[in-house]
Amino acid sequence: MEFENRYGLATSQKYDCLLFDLDDTLYPLSSGIARECGNNIKDYMTEKLGIPKDKIVELSDLLYKNYGTTMAGLRAIGYEFDYDEYHSFVHGRLPYDNIKPDLVLRSLLLSLPLRKVIFTNADRVHAAKALKKLGLEDCFEGIICFETLNLMHTNAASNNPEIFDIVGHFNRSEPVGSLPKTPVVCKPSESAIEKALEIANIDPNRTLFFEDSVRNVQAGKRVGLYTVLVGKSTKVKGADYALENIHNMKEAIPELWESDRKSSDVGYSGKVAVETSVRA
Repeated sequence: MEFENRYGLATSQKYDCLLFDLDDTLYPLSSGIARECGNNIKDYMTEKLGIPKDKIVELSDLLYKNYGTTMAGLRAIGYEFDYDEYHSFVHGRLPYDNIKPDLVLRSLLLSLPLRKVIFTNADRVHAAKALKKLGLEDCFEGIICFETLNLMHTNAASNNPEIFDIVGHFNRSEPVGSLPKTPVVCKPSESAIEKALEIANIDPNRTLFFEDSVRNVQAGKRVGLYTVLVGKSTKVKGADYALENIHNMKEAIPELWESDRKSSDVGYSGKVAVETSVRA
């Protein structure tokens, strides 16, 4: 196992790990990355999977709502595609130059004498590119990403897949519980979060989880994590803290810097390659 608690922090400290989502958490929604990613997903559905354009919006909304990501939903209802090709198509055309270096956040992260880990539904390549643009590639112990949680999957495509009619399912008011399951492991699935914590040797009872997604925050709370909703000024059910901006960390959660030990005793250089995902 690649992760170990190497810091030997005092047990009297409330937190010993900070778990960060990446997209729209470490950089703002205003970057436009999420919007462009959504457009690319819709293009993939049309160009690669042959889904009619007039069905895309309703279908993608239902898949995202019920499966956590559109990709997970597409696999659940029967579409077969190469995961690497999907990620390359969806993320390969993103305007990464919209993500600017964040020296303020870098300084905050490097001043924290705690483990810091990225937990994203995105693939390894996207995570590394985004962190590099932010200038944060050496601020984290490692990345839990798509490849970390989805080590075994079939990339074989099928010309005539049997597709589950999820739109018709909801039009008939059939129960959510009867939806087909997805083979993709991702947030906000509680089992996905638990798997990530196990792989990274993270104790949820001593970990603060930063997320922009309300449902991911609430799922994190259900598995025992302390939670921070990023991008909102008011807390919601399941959130222990709310930060309008990730830069507000020190003002909102000053106890993170109140270590019982001097930072010089922590023994963390901050120089860990982010391109290598966390693996069991």
